Amino acid sequence: LRPALMIHGHTDVVPANAADWTHHPFSGEIADGCVWGRGAVDMKDMDAMTLAVVRDRLRSGRRPPRDIVLAFLADEEAGGTHGARYLVDHHPDLFEGVTEAISEVGGFSFTVNENLRLYLIETAQKGMHWMRLTVDGTAGHGSMVNRDNAITELCEAVGRVGRHTFPVRVTKTVRSFLDELSDALGVELDPEDMEATLARLGGIAKIIGATLSNTAAPTQLDAGYKVNVIPGQAVAHVDGRFLPGYEEEFLADIDRLIGPRVKREDVHSDKALETTFDGALVDAMRTALVAEDPVARAVPYMLSGGTDAKSFDDLGIRGFGFAPLKLPPELDFAGMFHGVDERVPVDGLQFGVRVLDRFIDRC
Repeated sequence: LRPALMIHGHTDVVPANAADWTHHPFSGEIADGCVWGRGAVDMKDMDAMTLAVVRDRLRSGRRPPRDIVLAFLADEEAGGTHGARYLVDHHPDLFEGVTEAISEVGGFSFTVNENLRLYLIETAQKGMHWMRLTVDGTAGHGSMVNRDNAITELCEAVGRVGRHTFPVRVTKTVRSFLDELSDALGVELDPEDMEATLARLGGIAKIIGATLSNTAAPTQLDAGYKVNVIPGQAVAHVDGRFLPGYEEEFLADIDRLIGPRVKREDVHSDKALETTFDGALVDAMRTALVAEDPVARAVPYMLSGGTDAKSFDDLGIRGFGFAPLKLPPELDFAGMFHGVDERVPVDGLQFGVRVLDRFIDRC
């Protein structure tokens, strides 16, 4: 009996302000050939494609060559503590016999030219440190001179973090992707000078650019309660992401940047992941893609964010991002994630359903 394959997806989404959108973010409206709404690409698209394929196979009685475990999870956008992490920690028996899994943010296309489309399969993802930075100072009246102002100290530290350029570190997965991209574009790529190359990548440049180094983005500030009162404490939050193998270097850089006055603590942290781009499951992805798009070439890449695959890795489950979508070249796909006017092409979803169905036949 072959081990099982899991297809997992999350059902939660990040918030959206309807006033900013062309179509209401929770309408699921179909317009201009796309399904619009919060979660359209993150990741209700994969959830819907999975359900469509499984429903059709159940109705027609087409059995896959191995057991398929479906997992639809909560809380991924908040780190998965009450979703995948909870199930792995408290109900690991639900995943007994599962050795491999597919999920979000992979299998989407990047059109090089009419004779070549790269489909990026996620084989690695950065780790995370969501951090709280705290400075304690001396409270006092806003009209008086205060050399121990917590806000001043914190803002200077946050500024150093936010403006810092972390060194380029090329991991195995990124090296493989750059080699494939170099071959596709017919140019030699220098990881230390990627500006020109990234400019040619269109909607995926934001994702790829963030996989060349560790990153730290200040995202929240909180201090004070009245304009004429200097507060005794100031707090900031930073979204930190580190490459596989570079967690210690990342934290050392952060501590050097913030200085001794700033207290750093994790709000949520999780590991980086990296697997190889080989094996029967990868072959099944390649075959299914080429069957539906003859100019397809599957290539490995690293996701700059994280998914529930981090939790399932603790059970020894090898995870890939494979939610196949054939996208129009002009679509800013990376900008759809957590962005305004998030949408996914209808014909892209139909393509994905066909590819997933073929993939399951060969998985």
